[in-house]
Amino acid sequence: MVSPELKRIVLGQLELEAWELDDASNAGTVPGWDSLSHARIIAAVEDAYKVRFGTREIMKLTDLGQLQALVDRKTA
Repeated sequence: MVSPELKRIVLGQLELEAWELDDASNAGTVPGWDSLSHARIIAAVEDAYKVRFGTREIMKLTDLGQLQALVDRKTA
């Protein structure tokens, strides 16, 4: 389940005030989520959670649920 904090970060980077995000949310289902905003989302998540993701980890991500799982692993 995507945490409220991660939802806030993603929505903030996409400049969306309200959008329903869930584990399956991805660039194809959320307006404004393109390659540039994806890079901003990753950077904002790294800053907020004080973690760093490897290129391979980022490339494997297909949806918000996987990003949440990666954050959870990095912060455990």
